[in-house]
Amino acid sequence: MENKQFYMIFISGRVQGVGFRWNVSNEAIIRGITGFVKNLSDGSVYIEAEGYKEHLDAFVEWCRRGPGRSVVKSIKVESSPPVNYSEFRIEL
Repeated sequence: MENKQFYMIFISGRVQGVGFRWNVSNEAIIRGITGFVKNLSDGSVYIEAEGYKEHLDAFVEWCRRGPGRSVVKSIKVESSPPVNYSEFRIEL
């Protein structure tokens, strides 16, 4: 496998108040991704995710669909050098 990658993921739509962060955290942990997820004041969600490219790409595809009651309207992904997170967490 290639070296780890780092993605900054911006998600908008109905992504707050629907369990989005909790589900994102579960998906990240299942895929071996580290980083964090948090709600932003504009109603969107921000994720910093670090892992192997193939795992991150599958994670981004999952984020495009979102869980259950969420409605993802747009998603933007930016790459950056890894920061070496040790776990995945939900930030308040």
